[in-house]
Amino acid sequence: QLQLLESGGGLAHTGGSLRLSCTASASNLDLHAIAWFRQAPGRDREGVSCILDSGYNTYYADSVKGRFTVSRDNAKNTVYLEMNSLKPEDSGVYYCAAAFGCGYYILADDFSYWGQGTRVTVSS
Repeated sequence: QLQLLESGGGLAHTGGSLRLSCTASASNLDLHAIAWFRQAPGRDREGVSCILDSGYNTYYADSVKGRFTVSRDNAKNTVYLEMNSLKPEDSGVYYCAAAFGCGYYILADDFSYWGQGTRVTVSS
C-alpha cells in the first residue's frame, strides 16, 4: 500500500510562489507516475501536472503550463510541484496521486493512491 503525504501549501499573493512536496511512505515511489490535482470549492478535481516514473516525461494542464514545474527525487521518495506566478484561480486543495502511468490527459480515475491534500490560497 502506497501512502502519500503532501506538504508545502499555504498562503501566497498573486505573482508569488509556493513549492509543494509529495512524499511516499514506501520505497517504491520510483515505480509510479505521480500527478498533482487540485480542487476548488464547487468545482471538479482538475489534473494539473504529471511526471512519469523516470522523471523524463512531464505533462501539464494548459492553465499552468509555463508557470508550474513538476520534478522528482526518487532517492528521497519525493515529488515536487514548483508553482510560480500564482493567480487567485490557482487556489484550492492540492492532492498528489500515484499510478503506473500518465499522459496528456490527467484523469483522476486513472490514479489509485491519493494523499490527503494540502491547501493553497492565493490572494489578489
